[in-house]
Amino acid sequence: MSAPSTHPLRDRCAIVGIGTTDFNRKSGRTELALAAQACTAAIADAGLTPADVDGIVRCEQDTVRHNDVADILGLPSLTYWGSTGTGGSAPAGMVAQACAAIAAGLARSVLVFRSLNGRSGARFGRGRRQNAPVGGNGSYDEFFLPYGLMAPGQMFALIARRHMIEFGTEPEHLGAIALACREHANANPAAQMHGKPMTMAAYLGSRPVTEPLRLYDYCLETDGACAVVVTSSERARDTASTPVSIRAVAQGADAYQQPGLVFPALMRESLVEQPSRRTAETLYRRAGLGPSDVDVAQLYDCFTITVLLQLEDYGFAAKGEGGHFAAGGALRAGGTLPINTAGGNLSEGYIHGLNHVVEGVRQIRGHSTSQVPGAEVCLVTSGLPTATGALMLTAAR
Repeated sequence: MSAPSTHPLRDRCAIVGIGTTDFNRKSGRTELALAAQACTAAIADAGLTPADVDGIVRCEQDTVRHNDVADILGLPSLTYWGSTGTGGSAPAGMVAQACAAIAAGLARSVLVFRSLNGRSGARFGRGRRQNAPVGGNGSYDEFFLPYGLMAPGQMFALIARRHMIEFGTEPEHLGAIALACREHANANPAAQMHGKPMTMAAYLGSRPVTEPLRLYDYCLETDGACAVVVTSSERARDTASTPVSIRAVAQGADAYQQPGLVFPALMRESLVEQPSRRTAETLYRRAGLGPSDVDVAQLYDCFTITVLLQLEDYGFAAKGEGGHFAAGGALRAGGTLPINTAGGNLSEGYIHGLNHVVEGVRQIRGHSTSQVPGAEVCLVTSGLPTATGALMLTAAR
């Protein structure tokens, strides 16, 4: 699996600390308090102190700002801060930005966090109204609202229907994805869906929300926070934790991606091919690895259809065959590609996918509640459809 280092960021940085809060539907805490809890845990996991952290990267949709975190944690010297997004597309790019800052000498140890009261506060899956005048914010989202397209689930339902029309994808194929995530959540005491097993009959019997998507095709609404500490590979060797090497990072957006947050992605020539395909090509080239090298994957799962699309775009199944691949048991414990081994957005919690990065680190460390034996390479992806990102995590050498 080792190839000559040809990309300047290959294995240059490592994740040395991870931290989370509990995941629930009503935290009773502010988003700043949640961020402080997760960040403190990540710093402690790395065996560092706040004085060792001099960089912060946040999601542009986070209400908690870098100066809020720096102040509440007592960081004495912040030399770099940045943000990226949007939402679920952010986590891989946030880690990439931390790596770039470290490689450029702008910071030595960077805290990456995401904090939200996604159930008791701002609910990202709700229908929304565009307050700005048409075209006033450079977006085309508002053109869709009069026709009833108001929530992300509606858009992904149209994408799922297109996949069904073109390839004969069945509800049971999406159900296999939901069941794999739920199975892993039931092994994870920290998951929101822990202790709530699900059968295919229960999945198929759940109420339709936006056809063809059912209740269990949707991610959870979650209050909580996650954080990771990124530093150089050299410094990582001196930390108290088990470092996990960031083998490669990549972000990507296709041509003609259209202005807006999500809905204009429906205007593309094809709905069944996403920016993840080109991002996968970039990631594999930078890593010197391919899909056959991946032992376990944390695939962004705001909806089951996003997992199915990524199975195809990242090369685990041919286009149109992702559903059959999932239905064959590949994604479950003991399968050829176990996914979302803490439960993912569908069954662990929805922290916009930064929890996927945390779980990827656990897998490489050997500490997951659904540990894949001998896992050495973990793929972690971020959200669709406007743009995306991905990481390749490996054991530090």
